[in-house]
Amino acid sequence: MEFSQLRIFQAVAEEGSITRAAERLHRVPSNLSTRLKQMEEQLGVELFVRERQRLQLSPAGKVLLDYSARLLALHDEAHGAVQGGQPAGDFVLGSMYSTAAIHLPKLLARYHKAYPMVNLQVQSAPSGELLEGLITGRLDAALVDGPLALATLDGVPLCEERLLLICEADHPPVRGPQDVAGRSVFTFRRSCSYRARLEAWFSHDRVAMGRAIEIESYQGMLACVIAGSGVALMSESMLDSLPGKDSVSIHPLAEPFASATTWLMWRKGMLGANLNAWIDLQQEGNVVPEADRRAIA
Repeated sequence: MEFSQLRIFQAVAEEGSITRAAERLHRVPSNLSTRLKQMEEQLGVELFVRERQRLQLSPAGKVLLDYSARLLALHDEAHGAVQGGQPAGDFVLGSMYSTAAIHLPKLLARYHKAYPMVNLQVQSAPSGELLEGLITGRLDAALVDGPLALATLDGVPLCEERLLLICEADHPPVRGPQDVAGRSVFTFRRSCSYRARLEAWFSHDRVAMGRAIEIESYQGMLACVIAGSGVALMSESMLDSLPGKDSVSIHPLAEPFASATTWLMWRKGMLGANLNAWIDLQQEGNVVPEADRRAIA
């Protein structure tokens, strides 16, 4: 197998579609189909099965995906090592939606300018899915809600976020979860760490949280709250970036739910040139509490 074949296989596995994988790799779909067929003939197994117009990994494909992630990571690490440790090759960074919108743009611009030989890709998802991507090797690093005491991961803090509950503009002060008991809650899917924090806020005071309505954008959550349909939790930095922020009432949460620290995490033993370069840029302007800096050794 060639590394180019493994990158094609990985892209199709992650996208679940040859067409979308072709767009991501800037190739024509027929080329990807041919290369995948060649891989299957070389290995003597089927790597994908078709389910409802979507490609799903076969059992053999799931095994190969794990190996391909490790092989490609080693390939990129070796590429950087023979070039004197200079950042180069693919670097896949995961990020929470709010972090990608607020904190990444300036970092991305600086990284691209400083290391043009790196093919940096950003994939946004809730923290739970990002952690899964780290553990399986799909992501080289990820910006998640932390710190995380996992034996397989290392990390450094990026920033501290102030968490706010938002309600319709004329909502009375919220001193605790009992003041919004039964209200619908607009949130991301269950793998979202902020949703877990909000559920813990209700549980802490033994108040039942209202119906969770899943929405995949902060803009959508804000619009629903403005309309008086329910409440939502988001970081102050995210709310400040949204048009319409002045049309809701803002209610800071009490400790220990008042803030969250975003961490850059990676698998232990996978600290290559690309990731080291990102960490250096990130820490140049990084300001977080000293206690958080010591949370992961």
